[in-house]
Amino acid sequence: MLTVGKVVRCAACLIASAVTLVSAGAYAEDRVVKVYNWSDYIDPQILTDFTKETGIKVVYDVFDSNEVLETKLLAGGSGYDVVVPTGSFLSRQIKAGVFQKLDKSKIPNFANAWPEVYNRVAQYDPGNQYAMNWMWGTTGVGYNEAKVKERMPDAPVDSLDIILKPENAAKFKDCGIYVLDSPEDILPVVLNYLGLDPNTTKEEDFKKAEDLMMKIRPYIKKFHSSEYINALANGDICMALGWSGDILQAGTRATDAKNGQVVKYHIPKEGTQMWFDMMAIPADAKDVEEAHIFLNYLNRPEVMAKASNFIQYANGNLASQKDIDESVLKNPAVYPDPETFKKLYVKTAWDNKTQRIVTRMWTRITTGQ
Repeated sequence: MLTVGKVVRCAACLIASAVTLVSAGAYAEDRVVKVYNWSDYIDPQILTDFTKETGIKVVYDVFDSNEVLETKLLAGGSGYDVVVPTGSFLSRQIKAGVFQKLDKSKIPNFANAWPEVYNRVAQYDPGNQYAMNWMWGTTGVGYNEAKVKERMPDAPVDSLDIILKPENAAKFKDCGIYVLDSPEDILPVVLNYLGLDPNTTKEEDFKKAEDLMMKIRPYIKKFHSSEYINALANGDICMALGWSGDILQAGTRATDAKNGQVVKYHIPKEGTQMWFDMMAIPADAKDVEEAHIFLNYLNRPEVMAKASNFIQYANGNLASQKDIDESVLKNPAVYPDPETFKKLYVKTAWDNKTQRIVTRMWTRITTGQ
């Protein structure tokens, strides 16, 4: 959801960014599309190919949290033509009037949409009028196989018990557990684990989730939404409660580095949150025609497949699956089997009152006070 932060995470991407992505002022007289996305969340070659084919320059900036994006959107004058909010944020942003409806006559490749995904996305965007799915995934447990086995040979790696049971978490205090710094992702997971409605608005339910988080707080090394990727890949920590694609990328980095670290990911058997990162056009976008051309290009099956192969996230383009690498498509951690899929839930947006409760609670949890 990826969702809260991703930072630029690889030297190759930085080099590609320097070569292919341009500053807003550089092409004032040329056709441009200004994109605001999570960092390291697209194959840079896709942007190069798009410009080569269409002549439209891509101004590509990155953010590290939904809150940063939302602040820009609600303030008005964001300066972007395409932005990538997470589904639950998209919902309230649509209600706030910050997006314009997509002109689907200009996005014929929208016909490639995966109904199963878009039916769920419709909880945020009724009628799928305002946004197209970029990627989707799950929140679950990523772990260093050797480090976990060394400390707990029978570790329940397919269950949230491995982190949310204090007696289990305590076994990994020395090597460290990272948790997403994202109440939107973590608290619903904890609520669901406790047998409560992950979409509850009851303060007493959130208090139960807080109580559990405070019990494992001494064993959490850090709350962060991107550092766990390299930490897992380098063997610096034992495990993380994080986003599926990030953890799979960590495993790929470890393999590429040939450093002997084996990183694995499991969708918790208790079920977990299914999140969606969506592409939308701000109401005040200046390059609306170019934005639609960009979205239509991304919706080509071969282009969306290239994106999924690069970042190892599932996407909402059903036709793309024929071009997705088997290592991604056949990986149940990316594309879960039907039985697991049924256990995935969608989080709805919190109202303002609940958001205030959660914000105060999350501060107490992350600070341990």
